[in-house]
Amino acid sequence: MTIPDRAHIATEQRNPRTMDLHRLSVEGCVRALCREDAAVITAIERAGDAIAAFIRAVEPGFLAGGRLVYVGAGTSGRLGVLDSSEIPPTFHLPPGRIIGLIAGGDSALRISSEGKEDDPDGARPDLSALALTDRDAVLGIAAGGTTPYVHGALAFAKSCSPGCVTGLLSCSALASPASHVDFPIVLDTGPEALTGSTRMKAGTATKLALNTISTTLMIRSGRVYENLMVDMKATNQKLRDRAARIVSTLTALPREEAFALLDRAGGAVKTAVVMHRMRLNRPEAEARLEHAQGRLDRALGE
Repeated sequence: MTIPDRAHIATEQRNPRTMDLHRLSVEGCVRALCREDAAVITAIERAGDAIAAFIRAVEPGFLAGGRLVYVGAGTSGRLGVLDSSEIPPTFHLPPGRIIGLIAGGDSALRISSEGKEDDPDGARPDLSALALTDRDAVLGIAAGGTTPYVHGALAFAKSCSPGCVTGLLSCSALASPASHVDFPIVLDTGPEALTGSTRMKAGTATKLALNTISTTLMIRSGRVYENLMVDMKATNQKLRDRAARIVSTLTALPREEAFALLDRAGGAVKTAVVMHRMRLNRPEAEARLEHAQGRLDRALGE
């Protein structure tokens, strides 16, 4: 089998600014790596329009109950699983709305299974089980943009549901986007400090982009009020403290009264705020929120 030459891919090329890594002191290594990491923010900003275009395409289906599926291998796959797993506790989003698939399955989160990324059919069983619809979206994540597992997943998603929105998040521009990619997103982070080690700048940029995509969808779906995570559920001491502070901020109640109100609201921040601000009991507040499609601003009459 002929192995493709990937020397033309930006993330595989040598970085002329870090040719002397092996000679550097600890302080020198830190300075060199930090200097390279500074390029990440610029890459995200330059890709802003492409990121926004993908989110706008995903939003209607997602707000109608559709899902966002991340697909990746290695670091890219782990970052997708990480982002998808952090959304439910932060925004009280039901599990299964944002999903992370990684080549090799969950065991690959801890033990590398790099060979799995070469299988273009590797994601088929997981995607088949999801029964994709036109309301869903699949975002492939591949630092170099060429991972067979990712491209196979996107092509399969399109074959299952032609109306499914597809995107490819990469850190190296491709000559021409594949037909199964509706929205190419390129985070041009350039060559890594350590040649080919895309867990570095490419990984950092990918994490930031996924944060931006998922958080924007949560904001647009009404799970944020001002800059507060009002859809969280107070399920441990840290979250109870945060929830009480949010309730205090939005109602001007003292801390202990905020805790008491939160308890009467079943630990739901939005319910607590509506109860106090609209002078309603819990069932009335919950009904008002449901009528407002869960949006606190609408429930408060704003």
